[in-house]
Amino acid sequence: MVFVKSAHLVPAIAQIASFMSPRDLNVNEPSTIKGVARTIAAETMSYYPGTEQAFADLPAPYYWWECGALMGSMLDYSHYTQDPTYDKTLATALLAQAGPDFDYMLPKHYGDEGNDDQAFWGFAVMSAAERNFPQPDASVPAWLELSTNLWNSMASRWNTSSCGGGLAWQIFPSNPNGMSYKNSVSNGGLFQLSARLARATGNQTYLDFAQKVWNWTEGVGMIDQDFNVLDGASSDDNCTKINPVSFSYSAGIYLYGAAVLANTTGDEIWTTRTAKLLEASKSFFSPFDNATNIMYEHACEQVDKCNTDMLSFKGYFSRFAYASTLMVPSILATVNDLFHASATAAAKACSGGEKGTTCGEKWYVDGYDGHTGLGQEMCALETIQGLLVADSTPPFQKDQIKVHAVRVRDRDFSAD
Repeated sequence: MVFVKSAHLVPAIAQIASFMSPRDLNVNEPSTIKGVARTIAAETMSYYPGTEQAFADLPAPYYWWECGALMGSMLDYSHYTQDPTYDKTLATALLAQAGPDFDYMLPKHYGDEGNDDQAFWGFAVMSAAERNFPQPDASVPAWLELSTNLWNSMASRWNTSSCGGGLAWQIFPSNPNGMSYKNSVSNGGLFQLSARLARATGNQTYLDFAQKVWNWTEGVGMIDQDFNVLDGASSDDNCTKINPVSFSYSAGIYLYGAAVLANTTGDEIWTTRTAKLLEASKSFFSPFDNATNIMYEHACEQVDKCNTDMLSFKGYFSRFAYASTLMVPSILATVNDLFHASATAAAKACSGGEKGTTCGEKWYVDGYDGHTGLGQEMCALETIQGLLVADSTPPFQKDQIKVHAVRVRDRDFSAD
């Protein structure tokens, strides 16, 4: 898709922060946060081969889903720092990947696109909708409509033939192993998007569906009694044997969904669930006594087993934890305790390469560990730029979000 230029794409803003070395980060000084974020954002976008005019997939070994995740990270960068440098590129990418039915089911990726992959593009386009991110092509449905189309696609695959419900990890039979595995990330994606659409539209269908996904996830044990979010289970044995491994991004996805529902419904149960999910997520911090409140991916990081996907997970946890503070302000003090230390450590880890600004993986080594990549850049970026969340505009709600007339027929996926 070719980008359609718009005079309204770049808003009038305050002066953009200067590039700043990550080592100069002061977590209490917004100007240094913005400057460091600008530097890491440039490192992050150096991995993306697309342009303002045309989308391009990320090069190997990065999959299509991580490109959607990248767009979400950079939308946060634009929002928190008010730097529009990458806005045209982001808009081009989001529109180019919408697919023929405007639901992020892309023929090019038929056979390899999973429910969790689609969800990550959904997180990005939903953020665009909630912020009235400029939509430069009036011939394409508005961001909110794209979000609802994506949700319709995901919700249509809710499967009660095994485990009493849930989404499978994969969509297409060409990925047979994933068709019989119901995972927390795919279901968490549907949960969070349902919650955000409920808040954005006021539509009870989304609220009911969010409750249904939560009840199912908790009922099968993927959210345990201590509010740890576990990876998934096989539908071959009716989800009776839960895979107990846990990842930070799974927790973050459910955390933000619960926080949005607390804000939307005013129901204390969602505030409590938010707090308990955050408390359980402290397991992703403080790997050693001398590394208090420093984030790490405990399933793989200390044994050097993180694959390309896993290297980006901390970033999504940061994204959603920060966002949750706007929905449930009572968790702000805890998030600050955790993330001020983590952001400081992440900045120290971004001291590699020729310019001394390349980010490493392990933040608890008090410097750059020599292991870099897109995921490492995104993790540091989200963890540092999120420090600006308190001064940002909260996501818009019903009647604040710009919409087009409905173009894609609605389908009924009310909770059963």
